[in-house]
Amino acid sequence: MATLPTGAAAQTVTVVDGDTIEIGATTYRLKGIDAPEHGQKCNRPSGSLWPCGKHATRALQSLVEGADLRCVGSEIDDYGRTIATCFDADLDLNKELVLKGLAWAFLKYSTIYEQEQKYAKSMKVGIWQADTQPAWEFRAERWLVAQQEAPNGCPIKGNISKQGRIYHAPWSPWYSRTSVNLKHGEKWFCDESEAKAAGWRAPKWGRE
Repeated sequence: MATLPTGAAAQTVTVVDGDTIEIGATTYRLKGIDAPEHGQKCNRPSGSLWPCGKHATRALQSLVEGADLRCVGSEIDDYGRTIATCFDADLDLNKELVLKGLAWAFLKYSTIYEQEQKYAKSMKVGIWQADTQPAWEFRAERWLVAQQEAPNGCPIKGNISKQGRIYHAPWSPWYSRTSVNLKHGEKWFCDESEAKAAGWRAPKWGRE
């Protein structure tokens, strides 16, 4: 976590994952990019794997630590997150993650970082070292498998622990190790918005 002054008050900044942060009570989803999921691994030219998701999360942590942070955006997505571009003074953090090869330009929704992606790909940095599965395909594949095995096809696990009520989507690195005990008030959810509406939250990989 990092703390920064905003006007007269200091707010806490929490990195949720490689493309999501929280500032105070507001969750920001970085606009125009899609970072590897925290538990995702990417290919190296040798054929070995590296923890690209963890690297993306750590890179965003480094960018926000001590930053003069400003997030600009007003669009709200289906999960209640503000879609935003975040800056450290004049430095565009979204762009930096794409340039470092630690996020894809999310061309399905925006072409704003298309040129930065072409550069990172030409330099073969980060996720561009070798052919690897994009984050959106990684999520979709794991969702399909988990959906087939989950009760009523609802694969999100609502777990209760000392950290509180936390839900795990199928791409969570702890998904296979998380059980759902209905007798203890734990639940299965069909989508993330349903889990949030019921009072559960996503894991915060930058903190937990």
